[in-house]
Amino acid sequence: MYTWQKVTKFLSRGSVIFTFLLFLLAVIVDQTDMGTVPLRVFVGVSALNFTLRAAVPLMLGAMSGILCERSGIINIGIEGMMLAGAFGAFAVKVQTNAMPLGLSLFLSTLTALLLGGLMAYIHALLSIRYKVDQIIGGTVIIMLAAGLSSYFFNPNWMSVGKFGTIEIPLLSSIPVLGRVLFSNGLITYIALLLVIFLHVMLFHSRWGLRTRAVGEHPRAADTVGINVNRVRYVNTVLGGMVAGLAGAFLVLEAVGQFKEGMTAGRGFIALAAMIFGNWTPVGAFGASILFGYTQALQNELLLAGIVDIPRHFISMLPYVVTIVVVAGIVGRTRPPAAIGKVYESE
Repeated sequence: MYTWQKVTKFLSRGSVIFTFLLFLLAVIVDQTDMGTVPLRVFVGVSALNFTLRAAVPLMLGAMSGILCERSGIINIGIEGMMLAGAFGAFAVKVQTNAMPLGLSLFLSTLTALLLGGLMAYIHALLSIRYKVDQIIGGTVIIMLAAGLSSYFFNPNWMSVGKFGTIEIPLLSSIPVLGRVLFSNGLITYIALLLVIFLHVMLFHSRWGLRTRAVGEHPRAADTVGINVNRVRYVNTVLGGMVAGLAGAFLVLEAVGQFKEGMTAGRGFIALAAMIFGNWTPVGAFGASILFGYTQALQNELLLAGIVDIPRHFISMLPYVVTIVVVAGIVGRTRPPAAIGKVYESE
């Protein structure tokens, strides 16, 4: 067990190192004569831009999972919370198209946060008060979100406008790094800042200490006066709001429209990123970049047409990588000790 804990820590750090090396190679390729077509497909600015774009909903989903699971609640319903947030953001955006764009986007994003939080509250209620198996509870959330969004969706609805690119002065002029990290939409910046904020709060604040105590040893936390179930309710709802923001990103920044089932398994990939990152925000960020890179590679290979195999096999790449990680590595990790266990105060 101790050996696999060390392996898990190495992998979470390795995913961050992979992110750094990816940017370093991109700078070398962009600034030298090494920028041949095959190399640009793998580490070009276009590939990195798509990597970050694909990674944002994954890292937000992973942050959602960390908030829930660090406090002891299994949350496989992230996919449903994302979908509910995406549909809510789209529905409100359509109804507020006539308003000023900034106000319309604000109301749409707020709706996504509230719907994600509502779905999470239902999950917390099922898990804590009614003691429903948390895996089943998460599955209910996914089915509920998929069914309701499909029922209420109107194919004739059309959203107008989305979050534009915000270039940060000076920083956006940095070669490669500036074009990738500092020329993005608002939700992307929020996601990147949230990773740093959550990591600091989780490991260097009173709230973080209480959260980790509740997830590891709720009886001991209760003994020192921490309301275990209240912490779980609050963290699960906050996690749902973050997942709702991931859905808002898909509609309000990435795509601009909504289609049924548009989350396309991102919630499950986010869970794999969370576990691969050893339940730490920075580790999950690196893992999200890794999974996002496989999606970017799929996109770049298809656009470049440099491989002579059916496109369906290339499209499988992100999901194959996820399955390999889940089957070969994730099963050996150590989750929070009290995860999935109902707690009753004596």
